[in-house]
Amino acid sequence: MFPEYREQITQLRISDLNFVRLYEKHNALDQKIRHMEAHIEPSTHEEIEQLKKEKLLTKDALYSILKKTVSTGQ
Repeated sequence: MFPEYREQITQLRISDLNFVRLYEKHNALDQKIRHMEAHIEPSTHEEIEQLKKEKLLTKDALYSILKKTVSTGQ
């Protein structure tokens, strides 16, 4: 996710607790969706779609933090 921001992600994972929380949430949602799609975990199509929307919102929040970090030079 966001390979062009690898350095900033590394720094934010050390210094920004909100970023860490969102990053971990995104990864957990990604894993849950993969398990549901692979039928490892029971689910409905609607549940998967809802989780995908939540994952996208989380990714948008992460991107917003990254853009703000880059624009302020942190």
